Amino acid sequence: MGENKDIAPEYDLNAKWDACLDLGVRRFVYSSAAGAFAGLLFFRSPVTRWASVALGAGVGIGSAYSDCSQKFDGSQTSSSVAKD
Repeated sequence: MGENKDIAPEYDLNAKWDACLDLGVRRFVYSSAAGAFAGLLFFRSPVTRWASVALGAGVGIGSAYSDCSQKFDGSQTSSSVAKD
């Protein structure tokens, strides 16, 4: 009842956290599956297959972290370029 629905999208932290959690889980699962498929396709040893799964999971988490940090910072990197 006391919720304010007039929050600007750039200040709505709940929506940003939900989007980042969804993005992180999705990229973790998809890249782990891609690593597992590549491991089954290219490697014979179980250790190297698990290593390819771990590499895929790390790439997925890293890309999700990078996108989420840009979402929370609000693209300050492109606006911080000095103009002459």
